[in-house]
Amino acid sequence: MPKLAAFPKAFMQALCKDGSMKVEEWIRLAGNLDIEGLEWYAGFLEMEDKNNWDRFRKMVEDTGKEIPMMCCSPDFTHPEQAFRNKEIEKQKHWIDMTHALGGKYCRVLSGQKRPELGIDEGVKLAADSIMACIPYAEERGITLILENHYKDDFWEYPEFAQKMDVFCKLVDSIEHPNFGVNYDPSNTFLAGEDPLELLKKVSSRVVTMHASDRYLKYGTIEDLRKEEGGAVGYAKILSHGEIGKGLNDYDAIFTELKNVGFDSWISIEDGVDGMDQLERSIAYLRGKLAKYWPSH
Repeated sequence: MPKLAAFPKAFMQALCKDGSMKVEEWIRLAGNLDIEGLEWYAGFLEMEDKNNWDRFRKMVEDTGKEIPMMCCSPDFTHPEQAFRNKEIEKQKHWIDMTHALGGKYCRVLSGQKRPELGIDEGVKLAADSIMACIPYAEERGITLILENHYKDDFWEYPEFAQKMDVFCKLVDSIEHPNFGVNYDPSNTFLAGEDPLELLKKVSSRVVTMHASDRYLKYGTIEDLRKEEGGAVGYAKILSHGEIGKGLNDYDAIFTELKNVGFDSWISIEDGVDGMDQLERSIAYLRGKLAKYWPSH
């Protein structure tokens, strides 16, 4: 049966920007949740001190949980090789971080969708950069996971491979056992596309998943597609919500994942409206996992 992890979606500003929350507090809060792991973020302020890496791993393991996956955001589509080389070195640093924390999965992205960048050129730049990191990851037992992402909080432009056709082209260009997909169904809505259509194209390559949900504050899916159309900034009619209450069809998602033999980590990006919301999302997913992966 897949395992559940949680990501501190509600506390990113506090953990990464103003320091008003300590990592230890998040570990303590999450310690009471019915999950097996905590997804980590490379940008936690306290991760700048390498001495904290082992300390945080022990804190998490003392709660009976583990740190399976790392969330980070390399930018591999910059036109200058020197810039991309620096991003490759950053990615290797994050791979080391993942390894020190006991994790097995470390996120990669394509990079920013710069206006002058052609599709074929962007795919090649991103693929070459990811391939440059794979041997380093393989030596440390880490799998690099490419997410169908929307946009890093600190980027000027959206994700280069946000759209399904570009994402699939990039995935298809990298064949390696230490590379796979981190599937996020909600991000597909931000691209104005269908999460199930994307999943069916890449399900055999999915090695981890982000679980979240989105709902329309007003209007229809067609309105969303018109509004999104390559817009910079999140679609205004779409909002994060409790899992199971939004647009995602988790029965269809889990049916497809079960059919391809998925049995890995599902990390929950939720709780923006409080820990009780996160607990309800966990309970919802627990019910679905029991349905589609009944214990033998």
